[in-house]
Amino acid sequence: MADSKDKLLIVEDDPGLQSQLKWSFENFDVVVAEDREGAIAHLRRLEPPVVTLDLGLPPDPGGVTQGFAVLEEILALAPDTKVIVVTGHNDRTNAMRAIAMGAYDFYEKPIDPDLLGMTVQRAARLYHIEQENRRLQSVHGSSALEGLIASSAEMHKVCRTVEKLAPTDVSTLILGESGTGKEVLVKALHNMSDRRDKRLVAINCAAIPEALLESELFGYEKGAFTGAAKTTPGKIEVANGGMLFLDEVGDLPLPLQAKLLRFLQERVIERIGGRAEIAVDVRVVCATHRDLPALIQQGDFREDLYYRINEATIRVPPLRERQGDSLLLARAFLERFATQFKRPVKGFMPQAVEALEAYNWPGNVRELENRVKRAVIMADGNQVTLEDLELPGLADAGEQEPFNLREVRERAESQAILRALARTDGNVSKTSELLGVTRPTLYNLMKKYSIGD
Repeated sequence: MADSKDKLLIVEDDPGLQSQLKWSFENFDVVVAEDREGAIAHLRRLEPPVVTLDLGLPPDPGGVTQGFAVLEEILALAPDTKVIVVTGHNDRTNAMRAIAMGAYDFYEKPIDPDLLGMTVQRAARLYHIEQENRRLQSVHGSSALEGLIASSAEMHKVCRTVEKLAPTDVSTLILGESGTGKEVLVKALHNMSDRRDKRLVAINCAAIPEALLESELFGYEKGAFTGAAKTTPGKIEVANGGMLFLDEVGDLPLPLQAKLLRFLQERVIERIGGRAEIAVDVRVVCATHRDLPALIQQGDFREDLYYRINEATIRVPPLRERQGDSLLLARAFLERFATQFKRPVKGFMPQAVEALEAYNWPGNVRELENRVKRAVIMADGNQVTLEDLELPGLADAGEQEPFNLREVRERAESQAILRALARTDGNVSKTSELLGVTRPTLYNLMKKYSIGD
């Protein structure tokens, strides 16, 4: 978040609630509007990251027409602003309608400043994550880091490494789990290099049978083997002047490792069945999800080749270690697939957002992309639900840690009582002393949480 205080616009016509809310957000520069005209005027002047909006505004304080009109204007004028709609108690119909229109979240009266404050803080954090990503995209241009969407400190470090290595010709090894986006970094290295006007040629060492891989890499002369009807250059030769990307280099067979090592040392190749040495000027970038030092110990990868391809290393962290990136990526994928499939999906329901942030993502960015793609296709309304994402282990939202402070307090109280009862072998008098409450209070709490029934 920015060093100065963020602006928070509170749209509320009740003077009592205005005062309560105004003094409840010490970390924000709070501005209050009591009607539609004032709200839009403040929005245009201040461009606040977050707005709390009471739907009941004059001249219709008992209805919701003015509130929804303000919401519609805010979304049109400042689509990045996070709007938290404040509704009446048990008014979930209007709350869901607001979410479907594009509101970030909703909160039901009566107001609990602590709980509402937590929601506002989360909204502001998301706003700044999205703004930082847009800033990075504008700084790097449309082609430099195209496709790389990130806000985490871990990925910012990766971006800086890419920027430093791109203008050089050093052999680069990109390490990371499957699905972390190593191919995107290779494209960024190419786009930001002096070789960007030449070809980027990629070959997956794990996807081609060993018998064919040598001819794919080095090419062959006419008549070199049965079926070699004409002289054909290999991938290395085709990449001359540009960049060669060897994906899953850890799966390269040992005989080809020796031949690749000679090329990297001499910068010349011989086609299969040929005698002439062909000089090739190419930058080599390799990637793998495998543990190359372990393969070296097992005798499955040449140590000399490892050091030759590893003049510089880029380590891509898994998605679970990139705080904030899962939600940012999910929103980007949603926008892309909604456009691609002509679907009216605009965002994620609050429980879906919590699930996206809580899930471990073993398949990394690739898994996230596939789940959002399916969810966009399957969504029935304007918002992707928790059920649309089909995240294992999160089908029941109750399995997640609650954000509601009342639920947090109740869970902590019940667990403390259970621990104390276990320590005192169920002695209520000793348990009340241990907890620092009277016996009647303890009995009431035990009844509240159905302990000892």
